[in-house]
Amino acid sequence: MICVALPGLVVSAAHGQLTGQGLEGFYRGGRRVLSRCRLRVAGREPLTVRATTTDAATAHFVGTVRASPVGQPDPDIVVERTRHADGTEHITLRSAATRPVRLPVEVALGTDLGDLAAIAAGRSGPDLPATVHDGGLRWSRATTHAAVTARPAPADALAAAGLLRWEFELPPGGTATVELRVRSESAAPTTARAVGHTANSPIAPARATCDDPTPAALLRRSVQDVRALLLRDLTRPADVYLAAGAPWRCGLAPADALAAARMALPLGTRLAAGTLRILARTQIQGQDRRSGMIPGPRRDAGTHLPPSCTGTEATLLFPILLAEARRWGLPERETEELLPAAERCLAWLRSTVGDGTYLVEPQPDGPVRCETQAHAHRAALLGADLLDTCGRPGAEELRQWAGHLGTAFHEDFWLDDPGGGRPAAARTPDGRLLSHLTAQTAHLLDTGLLGEGRHAPGLLDESRTAQLARLLAGPAMDSGWGLRGLGAKEPGFNPFGHRSGAVRVHETAIAVAGLTAGGHEQEASTLLHGVLAAAEAFDHRLPEMYAGRQRDDSGGPLPHPAACRPSAGAAAAGVLLLTSVAGIRPDAPARTVTLRPLRSAPLGEIALSDLRVCGAPFAVRVSRQGLALVEEAADELQLRL
Repeated sequence: MICVALPGLVVSAAHGQLTGQGLEGFYRGGRRVLSRCRLRVAGREPLTVRATTTDAATAHFVGTVRASPVGQPDPDIVVERTRHADGTEHITLRSAATRPVRLPVEVALGTDLGDLAAIAAGRSGPDLPATVHDGGLRWSRATTHAAVTARPAPADALAAAGLLRWEFELPPGGTATVELRVRSESAAPTTARAVGHTANSPIAPARATCDDPTPAALLRRSVQDVRALLLRDLTRPADVYLAAGAPWRCGLAPADALAAARMALPLGTRLAAGTLRILARTQIQGQDRRSGMIPGPRRDAGTHLPPSCTGTEATLLFPILLAEARRWGLPERETEELLPAAERCLAWLRSTVGDGTYLVEPQPDGPVRCETQAHAHRAALLGADLLDTCGRPGAEELRQWAGHLGTAFHEDFWLDDPGGGRPAAARTPDGRLLSHLTAQTAHLLDTGLLGEGRHAPGLLDESRTAQLARLLAGPAMDSGWGLRGLGAKEPGFNPFGHRSGAVRVHETAIAVAGLTAGGHEQEASTLLHGVLAAAEAFDHRLPEMYAGRQRDDSGGPLPHPAACRPSAGAAAAGVLLLTSVAGIRPDAPARTVTLRPLRSAPLGEIALSDLRVCGAPFAVRVSRQGLALVEEAADELQLRL
């Protein structure tokens, strides 16, 4: 049970005790500030009967204790624990005994002040010695300190044993409450700080009502998780971004942050603007071949290809996000401010391609990846549109190259076979095509939003797009819970493989959105229902990925042990999935919005409210007949048919 309010998080087992085993504990900035918090009431550990997460940051545990003499079978003390990722825990004892009871209560505390990465690798250290401090306990290691304070103050604080003790007298029906507060101090520099829960949140409080309760619960949880993963830049507090996910990736991952901000555009443009400004400050400048790139680390690409450079993906996503954020309502002043960085990204694209056709991976003898060409093609067309509308040069050159890429891609990347053909996953430097079918081909369906509610043309023609739609919705790729990363019949398929078979939620959402935009409603609906079923199995908090095992009657999807949950990509994917059903295509500069809902209405009637278009609340309803109606919008925003 992971609760997040970055830079704080807490990992609990379902029994509610923090034992120090595995990842359990309170964390702050990647440091475990408390690993053990074991409660005993009347000499016994409570028997937990319910454990729930009430929101992204809070877990609630209910347990019972029998405090009456032996011979009484019924528990008579209810113990409730509310644990928050900000470092607080409230313990409430409620007596159902028929006579007054004396309750000794003790909490055993400890910590190793370990680093999350070391703990995840199984290298946690021993508990540190404690000292009594401010009515609680304190631990130190080098320049890092952690302390737990309690209210009311304990009757005893035993440093050697790491114990805080109280003794309460509860009348029949009486209650007692203990508050524990975990604090940390470190001399290590930090780069981010919490956004917090304020009325002026950069994330709109989007809501859904639907014939099926699952979409409403998914959107509610997605918005909660997006807010929980928000961080502020330390030097520019107005700029916010999304950490990639908890517990493993609580920092800035450029490509992931840009992709999540793009999928979350229906919640407002402030996240996109902050993410773009932060990454613009990291952009490489100078005269070398990397000038204009947004730096990013390597990413595993599975069993068939060498690692890919996420810097390439981030550099291409930058102008895409800026162009689409402008359509959703990013103010012109902010667009102008970010335009030079976008131009540098596009200049890097053109200089890297040079006189060639394809964007090649930067490592020596790197492959030409299918999805990289899709990103580059989209960046060129949306970037050209952005340059044109902002009165900047260079648009025509980008469009000409995109057209040349499209022609060549048809000839060089399509594999004909008796089943109707497929796009190749990659092309090696010697021209050999890698034929394995992957979920990354879904990026060929994602062409990007232009003005007047139009989508940019893609790298595939209509018939090949229809064939790809059939492949993605077929049994080899569709697990029944979402899109497998690698087809089940491909060599090297592993249902738990990061890039070789696991279902990655954001790629399924990209496929659903692309299929919807292209008019392939049946295939989009099939994948959509699979992800919604998975969301229900995961208590509506979709993890970053889960096993690509075929759906059957044996239970829900299998969790992936290395998945982030919550994950920025998965949370934002929940937003994209549901707004795709309504087909919202805004053009803020033209003060218009186009609606292209799924005519088959796969979710029945659905209403989405408290979205943001042009910076104002936006609400839309899609009927059971697949007809869309705008119920709330900015003044002067016109519906375009």
